[in-house]
Amino acid sequence: MNRVSLIGMFAACLAAMLCTREISFGQRDLTSSNPPKAVQVAVQPFDLADVRLLDSPFLAAMNRNAEYLLQLEPDRFLHYFRTEAGLVPKAEAYRGWESASEGAGRCLGHYLSALSLQYRASGDQRFKDRIQYIASELAACQAANGNGMLSAEAGSKRFWGELASGNSDALKKHRVPWYIQHKMFAGLRDAYQLAGVTPAREVLLRLSDWAIDVTHALSDAQFQSMLEQEHGGMCEALADVYAITGNVKYLKLAERFEHRKVIDPLARGEDQLAGLHANTQIPKLIGVARLYELTGDASDRKTAEFFWHRVVESHSYANGGNSDDERFDAPNALAAHLRVRTSETCNTYNMLKLTRHLFQWEPKAEYADYYERALYNHILASVGPGPGNYTYYMAMKPGHFPVYSSPIDSFWCCVGTGMENHAKYGDSIYFHHDDQLYVNLFIPSELTWAERGMKLRLETRYPNDGQVRLTISCDKPALATIHVRYPKWAPAGMSVSVNGAAMTVDAQPSSYFTIDRTWKSGDVLEWTLPLTLRTEALPDDRNTVAIFYGPLLLAGKLAPLTAEHQLLHDSPASGGADPTVPELSVGAKPVDQWIVPIPGQAVTFQTRDAGMNSELTLVPFNQISHDRYTVYWHLVDSKRGQ
Repeated sequence: MNRVSLIGMFAACLAAMLCTREISFGQRDLTSSNPPKAVQVAVQPFDLADVRLLDSPFLAAMNRNAEYLLQLEPDRFLHYFRTEAGLVPKAEAYRGWESASEGAGRCLGHYLSALSLQYRASGDQRFKDRIQYIASELAACQAANGNGMLSAEAGSKRFWGELASGNSDALKKHRVPWYIQHKMFAGLRDAYQLAGVTPAREVLLRLSDWAIDVTHALSDAQFQSMLEQEHGGMCEALADVYAITGNVKYLKLAERFEHRKVIDPLARGEDQLAGLHANTQIPKLIGVARLYELTGDASDRKTAEFFWHRVVESHSYANGGNSDDERFDAPNALAAHLRVRTSETCNTYNMLKLTRHLFQWEPKAEYADYYERALYNHILASVGPGPGNYTYYMAMKPGHFPVYSSPIDSFWCCVGTGMENHAKYGDSIYFHHDDQLYVNLFIPSELTWAERGMKLRLETRYPNDGQVRLTISCDKPALATIHVRYPKWAPAGMSVSVNGAAMTVDAQPSSYFTIDRTWKSGDVLEWTLPLTLRTEALPDDRNTVAIFYGPLLLAGKLAPLTAEHQLLHDSPASGGADPTVPELSVGAKPVDQWIVPIPGQAVTFQTRDAGMNSELTLVPFNQISHDRYTVYWHLVDSKRGQ
């Protein structure tokens, strides 16, 4: 049976019905006799174990990251955990942000998550062995502490004890204790859920019970005062513990971690983000999203969706990143914020997590469009040329350059999220529901769809070219509807064929085209995306533009770095004086008349007759490593601002 269906109408209706079917809660009743009812989401991601990457820049980045994970020494991360528990350390502590003076303990939780993701994505037992060892060591620390506490911060028993006695100010003289704790909660959760390490579950539950104990004496007002300090994704983590156990005591604590000062205005549809520390806020909304899934409170969904739209549409740069000096500014006010300390990588790590939640509720192409933009132009760009090199910021300042972490001397927050980012490229390529398959990202990969008895192999050089091939293997014919994203950036004219026969597609950019048929082994679905050049202007300066080729943000290469600058690791925003970036004089000419491809070089372009003394080369932003660059260009003598 061959037919092309109209996805725009039917998929949207199906998603809306599925997302709302079980929503009936306005006020949560958190009693054990009447627990809240979870929402049935519209689509589910595939298990990472069902997706294997094929040769591509993503696989290369994942392999480089995996090499780094195996170079790191668990006992060095555990040094201060053992010290605080009264045990003798087994190895010297790492330096940088893992030193005692910087508030040690951040990276071990991230490391557990990264090991778990890499194990799930590869099946390599070496990663699970490390998880099992770390879980046993953490259990020993808990036993030595005499409770469920796990902390690497000096004096932790004292200040957590003060909190347990009702002193809500006990943590304020310390850096970010709950933020650090959240990394451990998340790492133990992932160790259990992704790697199947049961002892990690027991450590997690003891840690969760300890969290209840140390906050029990706080009034709601005291608790909210405590939340003025960055506390990571504690709401989400405790909601996940509730999902694992079904015990509402963890859900109650998760709800106490909702920061009303930030969440309430968002719930009213008010953007009061200007001046707020960006990555402090994003995990709060991931927690709100998780509460919606577990309780069905529709106001939580509305709040998370509003926040996502505001950040993506009014606070983000061309690469999908956000923030200047780690803070949000006024909506659509970006022209004055093309600076060095922009686009913090942790922020995009968390925005992609939030995007996955929203897509599961309603599989809209706009969510996948943003995911692709941020993944190709920020996350893939954030990993350096060697193992253990990650960026903190991706400078939007014209003339700057990437600054990478040292493998053993930095351990910034973005090193922790970086270890995770590059282990999970397979987690959002495909989604499914019953016999429906969504192909969101065009990353070379193999998918095992066990429920349908199918295997699918996606092969492409995209975005070097626009051709994508999906080959089906199955033991017997299988009915399935395949939805393929038609990207927002693609002009009309996408071509599709099945087994070489052209199909008529009735779909528009930022939607899906759908093929509904009984698939047989050897069937081939192919599509071609029309890759073209385009510009995107800043919302508050129409004469300052970024240049894209298909999904790829292009960067102009201004000058190679000196050897000295290539070795800068001491600060996330190090560097000398930036060169002057030339302005472009192009009048009203379309972009493909002043940006032209260089023959014989894949996705490499050059300016032509753009009013400069010499022409510049442009390459994908995610290929920049040891060059000064610009991704934003000022156009003069242009009608764009009129």
